[in-house]
Amino acid sequence: MKQSSKGNKVKFLVMVLAVMAIVGAVFMCGCSIVGPGERGVRISLGKASDEPKQPGAYLWFPFLLGMAKVDVQIQKTEITASAASQDMQEITTTVAVNWSLDPSRTVDTYKTIGDERDVLERIVIPAVNEILKSATAKRTAEQILKQRMELKADIDDGLKVRLAKHGLNFNDVSIVHLEFSKQFTEAIEEKQIAEQKSQQAHYEAEKAIQDAKAEVNRAQGQAESQRLIKQTITTEILQQRAIEKWDGKFPQVMGSGALPFINLKL
Repeated sequence: MKQSSKGNKVKFLVMVLAVMAIVGAVFMCGCSIVGPGERGVRISLGKASDEPKQPGAYLWFPFLLGMAKVDVQIQKTEITASAASQDMQEITTTVAVNWSLDPSRTVDTYKTIGDERDVLERIVIPAVNEILKSATAKRTAEQILKQRMELKADIDDGLKVRLAKHGLNFNDVSIVHLEFSKQFTEAIEEKQIAEQKSQQAHYEAEKAIQDAKAEVNRAQGQAESQRLIKQTITTEILQQRAIEKWDGKFPQVMGSGALPFINLKL
């Protein structure tokens, strides 16, 4: 009986230790949740896994395993850079770049560059600065002002190729603001004022020409009307008009030219 009781105690102690080990292991485990717009990179003894972890929950053991999470959603970044134009005008350009990490290449990007913050600072910003300088140097300041869409197209093409080399997706770029030097801005304003004055002078000259033509047409019309009247009015018509206007009364003084009509045949 004593041996049986001692054996039961030993089993009980073994069970307690097993439970404690399980509980300890559970408390020592960590849990990482990879969100819908993220990919996980499993870290094992300082080495990254070969395949990215899809969204979900993952357990890991401290000091042995870990999880790095990388955002693969579209990032919008505004970047401002200054560059010289072809005619040596200083131009400051602000662009908004939409980019993202390629989910299928998350592990490679993480191993070679880092997370999305590292990618922004080490790849995206330097690429935008370099491509903006190159695109700006191809045009004069006035061309940049007038050919904004062409400038955007050059930046689009350059960034698409540059970012793809580093496992990044390029979505779009927008030119938010263009700032020119004070000297160039004043020159543009003076040119616009001169063009407006020239357009106003042209309008006034055209209006004067149209008014002169209208006056000539009116004078010609009046002259033609008088000519036709002279051709059509005869002595009989004049006498008829005099009769129509006579009120039937003879003048009180008789004399030459006193009668309102002459050469009446009775």
